[in-house]
Amino acid sequence: MSCSCDSGKLQPFESGLAQLVNAASSVQETEVVELQDALGRVLARDVRSTLAVPPADNSAMDGYAVSYKDLAEGKVFQISQRVAAGHQATAFAQGTAVRLFTGSEIPAGADTVIMQEEARLEGTGVRFVGQPCKGDHIRRAGQDINIGDQVIMQGTVLAPQHLGVLASIGVADVSVYRRLRVAVLNTGDELVMPGMPCPRGKIYNSNFFTLSGLLSRLGCDVWTPGIVKDTPEATQQALAKAAGNADLILSSGGVSVGEEDHVKSAVEALGSLSLWRLAIKPGKPLAFGEVKGTPFIGLPGNPSAVLVTFLMLARPYLLKMQGARNLQPRQYQVHAGFDRTKAISRKEFLRVIVTNEDGKLFAAPAHSQSSGVLSSAVMADGLLVVPEQNPVVKGDLLDFIPFAELGAV
Repeated sequence: MSCSCDSGKLQPFESGLAQLVNAASSVQETEVVELQDALGRVLARDVRSTLAVPPADNSAMDGYAVSYKDLAEGKVFQISQRVAAGHQATAFAQGTAVRLFTGSEIPAGADTVIMQEEARLEGTGVRFVGQPCKGDHIRRAGQDINIGDQVIMQGTVLAPQHLGVLASIGVADVSVYRRLRVAVLNTGDELVMPGMPCPRGKIYNSNFFTLSGLLSRLGCDVWTPGIVKDTPEATQQALAKAAGNADLILSSGGVSVGEEDHVKSAVEALGSLSLWRLAIKPGKPLAFGEVKGTPFIGLPGNPSAVLVTFLMLARPYLLKMQGARNLQPRQYQVHAGFDRTKAISRKEFLRVIVTNEDGKLFAAPAHSQSSGVLSSAVMADGLLVVPEQNPVVKGDLLDFIPFAELGAV
C-alpha cells in the first residue's frame, strides 16, 4: 500500500506524536517476578497494603519513653525496662522511664519520648532537662502506610523507591507486564560493527548501540538480523523476518528519499505507512506504519536524529505498549543562554548544557547541533525545546527536558 501521507507538507510534531501514541496497543500478558527482579518493569495491577507501616508506635530517637503527666522539674525517674528495636516492651510502669532506641516500640501508657541528649543519668535513675512537648519523637502506627492504602498504581514503572515501599509491606513478588521484544534494523552498505576493520568509505554502526542501550533502559529485549544491505530484496527479507520475531520493528536509516533508501518502499510493499516526515529537527524523515501486522517505526539515519526521535516519539509509543501510565517526561523552564535571530519552520530539540548564573538556569547548545554529530549529546544535560517559527533571544524562557527524565543517562 502507498503511504497516504505522501505530500510535500511536513506533519506537525504534536499531531505526529498523538498519532503514534493513539495507535499503540498495550500488551496484556503478565508475569510474576520476584521483587529484586522487578526494577524497571511496569506494574500490572494495583498494590494495596495488608498491614500498617510502621506496625506500632515507635521511637524516632534514642532516648526515654515517659508519660507526659509524670514530668516534673528535677524529678528523677527510675528506669523500669530497656527495649531495643525489634523487641516487645512489657507493661509500662506509671511514673518510670523506659530506655528506648530508634525504632523501639513505645510501651502502651507512655506517650512522649525524650531524646538522650536531654537526659542525665543519676544512679539507677534518669533526670530530664529541657521542655519536652507531649507526643515528642514518636512515629505513630500507620504514619507511612495504613492497612488498605493503595501503595502503587497499575502502570507504574518500578523504580528503586517503589521496590523499597513494596518490601516495607511484605510484598515478595509482583505482577508485571511481559517484556516487549523489539527488532532493531540498521540499514546501509557503509556500516561495519565495532571491532571489525573499517575501510575507506565505511563507518562504524553507532546507531545500533544507541538504540539497544535505550531499549534496555526501557526494559525491552532486543532482536536484530544484523546490518541490512542496501537492496530492496535484503530490506524486505529483513523486515519480514523482524515482523515474525518482535512486537515492534525499529529501523534507523533508509526512510528518506535517496535512491539507496529502500525501507519506506519495502514497508509499503509488505504493509503500510500512515506517517512519514515530521516538522522536527533533527529527524524530519520519520516513518510509522506496519509490516505484516507488526508495528513499524522508521527513524532517520543520522546519529543525533536517531537519539532525539527515539526519545521524543518512539519512547512514549513503547511506554504505552508496555502498559505504563506516564508517557511524557517532565519539562522545566530555563533561560536561553544564546541568541538566534533565524526562526526555522520545524520544532527543534537542541542538545544543551545547563549552567547556573546567579541563581538562574541558562541553557546553551553543546558543540555542533548537526544531526550527524552524536558527541554533543554526551556533553549535553538534556534537550531544549525551541518552538517552530521562533527566534531566540538570550533570557527567553524555554522548555528543557533533562536526559535523566528520558532514561538517557
